[in-house]
Amino acid sequence: MGLLDPSTSDGRVIFFLPWQKSTIAGTTDSACEVTEHPAPTEDDIQFILKEIKNYLSPDIAVRRGDVLAAWSGIRPLVKNPNSNNTESLARNHVIEVSDTNLVTIAGGKWTTYRAMAKDAVDAAVKSCQLEPKNDSLTDGLLLEGAAGWTPNMFIRLVQDFGLDSEVAQNLANTYGDKAVEVARIANLTGRRWPVVGVRIMEEFPYIEAEVTYACREYARSAVDVIGRRLRLGFLNVQAAEEALPRIVDIMAEELKWNKAKKEEELKKTKTFLCNEMGLSCHVSLLKVPLNFSKPEIEKYRKRFQLLDQSKKGFITAIDVRNYLESIGETIQEDQLREMLQEVDCNKNGKIELDEFLQLMCAVKTGAMANVRLETALRMGERKATKSLPFNGGL
Repeated sequence: MGLLDPSTSDGRVIFFLPWQKSTIAGTTDSACEVTEHPAPTEDDIQFILKEIKNYLSPDIAVRRGDVLAAWSGIRPLVKNPNSNNTESLARNHVIEVSDTNLVTIAGGKWTTYRAMAKDAVDAAVKSCQLEPKNDSLTDGLLLEGAAGWTPNMFIRLVQDFGLDSEVAQNLANTYGDKAVEVARIANLTGRRWPVVGVRIMEEFPYIEAEVTYACREYARSAVDVIGRRLRLGFLNVQAAEEALPRIVDIMAEELKWNKAKKEEELKKTKTFLCNEMGLSCHVSLLKVPLNFSKPEIEKYRKRFQLLDQSKKGFITAIDVRNYLESIGETIQEDQLREMLQEVDCNKNGKIELDEFLQLMCAVKTGAMANVRLETALRMGERKATKSLPFNGGL
């Protein structure tokens, strides 16, 4: 169930929609420049965050750091030539038939593409006095994969292939009866359970076999796979950035890409994530103005020094690993790189003191949330507090 309210502070609509175990919060159109690559703005994000507070319980605070991805699109609004008010804009599609029977359709949106096509063809039939053998056949037409789908189809995927239940549900709901084809090419996990279906990211139900299948279904760019086939870019832009190298490796193996092509795809897709999916907005949050008291600055300097034991003035992945080991925590190399990449604004493989303070400020203000490095530091501080000797008596 979704929610829509047309009465916001500036008259635009605000809406909530549940999707892929997340929630989409959005608003309607505002005037913009025409571009091939529309990008979300921080002002739009802040407007939505401000408005949605009116619909939530007072004890729930939605922070800027809770925004996992952001995107926008351009909707064509056309002037209706049949309207008495020449300034009015049509929010659905408009069909115009010229004196020479040229049929033109303009406006509309993706979600009404079938109705648009039907109306355009019907207009051509009428204006040219055509005699079709039948009316439109597309209303109710099943899409590829729908014929053999049932709500319980995922159970057979679990039983027949040894897939994780969450992965099986995602495959069934995404590919319909074609999910069997994806399951057949899924890799062994090397674990007792699940038997097959290596996840691209542990926290998402997407598996490597989906990337291979997408290539066989004519996907030819990493943007297509990460944005449209898997939808990971829309769900969590940072997770998409972290998954990107593996996705490109799988595509390269399937499509026989050379090193230059792989680097090109990595660059193009990172640009897409930054400009169109809100990653650049996330990076800008690490540059919020510092607002610390002197005691707070001293506190965060000490945190930095816990990591920078050799007093280099910056932190590397090795420093983070050494710190985690000192508090009894182990982490895999790829997870360690991801932890550092999440907060490395300059993308130079190290975190200077000013970057670290910016990170702490972003966490303090709620601009960023669930930052793994900051969580590890707090964990270490708690363990250190528990290990302090206790002096006292009865």
